[in-house]
Amino acid sequence: MGRHTIARRRPGLIWGSVAALVAVCLVAGGGIAWASGSLDDLLPTGTPTASCDSVSPLAVVADPAIAPVMASIATDFDASHSCTETTVKAQDSADTASVLAAGNDVHADVWVPDSAAWRTRTDATAASLGRPAPTAQFGDAVATTPVVFAAPAAQSAAFAEDPVGWSSILDGSLSALLPDPEGSGASLAALGALGAHAPGDDIRPFAGAMIALGKTIPRSLDAALVSAESASVPTVVVTTEQAVASTNSAPDSDQFLALYPADGTAGVDFPFVRVGGESTGDAELDALIADFEEAVHASSDAIVAAGFREGDGTGVLDAPGVVAQPVVLMAGADGASQLSILRTWGVLNLRSRMLAAIDVSGSMEEPSESGLRRIDIFQQAASGALQKFSGEVELGVWVFSTQRDGDKDWEDLAPIAPLGDAAHSQQIAGIVASLPDRLGGATGLYDTTLAGVKNVRDGYDASKVNSLLVITDGKNEDENGISLDELLAQLEKQADPDKPVPVIMIGFGPDTDLDAMSRIAKVTGGAAYSATKPEDLGDVLVDALSQRSCRPDC
Repeated sequence: MGRHTIARRRPGLIWGSVAALVAVCLVAGGGIAWASGSLDDLLPTGTPTASCDSVSPLAVVADPAIAPVMASIATDFDASHSCTETTVKAQDSADTASVLAAGNDVHADVWVPDSAAWRTRTDATAASLGRPAPTAQFGDAVATTPVVFAAPAAQSAAFAEDPVGWSSILDGSLSALLPDPEGSGASLAALGALGAHAPGDDIRPFAGAMIALGKTIPRSLDAALVSAESASVPTVVVTTEQAVASTNSAPDSDQFLALYPADGTAGVDFPFVRVGGESTGDAELDALIADFEEAVHASSDAIVAAGFREGDGTGVLDAPGVVAQPVVLMAGADGASQLSILRTWGVLNLRSRMLAAIDVSGSMEEPSESGLRRIDIFQQAASGALQKFSGEVELGVWVFSTQRDGDKDWEDLAPIAPLGDAAHSQQIAGIVASLPDRLGGATGLYDTTLAGVKNVRDGYDASKVNSLLVITDGKNEDENGISLDELLAQLEKQADPDKPVPVIMIGFGPDTDLDAMSRIAKVTGGAAYSATKPEDLGDVLVDALSQRSCRPDC
């Protein structure tokens, strides 16, 4: 699947034909799913009576998931309040937050986003822009919905035997799609739940899971659902219970089952936000907002009918694909923690343009403690890493040892190009498979590093993170090449702040020169990593990817 592949939905299944499968999945332990529909920009509600001398307008902006029910509540509100006119605009929470953070007018008195975490995120964005925090006051949740795994009903048998949960994503046994958490409160809450189930003393399983999830980031929830249906292996979409109920209720829609994570799940809340703060300075408007807030909290029947649970998590649903009774939710990550997770996600899924230089000197033939040769272990680690890369990552491959190509210590085997290009991806896989046949010579580390940096900078793409990844099991052994001091001087001289090329050095085995690698990495703004045992190389590759945000101070 491509990172943004969208296919046409197939005709819907008849719900009665999958009812028994729902029961099987719910007994076995389940998961979660979420969907949202496309809405008109403006949902008009009630109109004032002709006898009004003046109309009191109230403008509401709501996340598309909850905008329809908010419009229904607004209609009832206008009908019970003379001379009011309430309009509800459907707008992605991320878009509203961006406008608020920039200090611009959202043209609304009330905002109902898809997560209370938008308060922290909006404040942080405003601070990054050198602006004060918005005046918006976040109140109690008007609705909640748990995070679930949405499974195509046609694949339900695949999930019936063994319960699935966050640990299933962490260990890679469950194929999952996650809509972009940059714009989805549900996806961000899901990452918080995923992190809560990761080992507390080792960040690599969590980082590795985020890298795997980032390989294919659906453009939208609907695109994710389409991809799950057409996936070659049983696949779930991480979303919300309400999204599953909403999707299944749409005419001619394919059906999905909400699998509730066996190891517990978090929820998504939809807070009532006063855009102008506790007081707008207009007493009449403040009173109108307060009346509307009270009306929203009193509209539990409409909230539940739309597939949500009430603001306190209660409410019995009567919708296909989900359980009727509410589930017990685990404590979710707070706003600051979610913001930290989001930053890590952004680092792990940066668009990369990378040249990998692989050591093929004769020492790679030597066996490790496991009995496997060093080159065998590298092949295994490289194959695992390639499977996690997004198709938007651009990767090229060199191999190096002394006098590899004439007087040069390096050999260019594949240019830097997108892994989304199937032919290029297959070319690199073939190179990795051929490495044992390419071994020979000594380690020409320094000349290769200097040439690699120049190669990456020559084709620099400012829209991506450009870097050189050097993987070696030894120290420089090229007596005819440049020295370490000459290499460092050349790297400093050629450095271009407008075109930075950090060098990430990964050494594995007992013969590497970590001091030299660290000095090379430092002068380029990169980082050096060491796997004392070659078997640790896979974990070190995850470290190298997950710590990009802290370099060079990791």
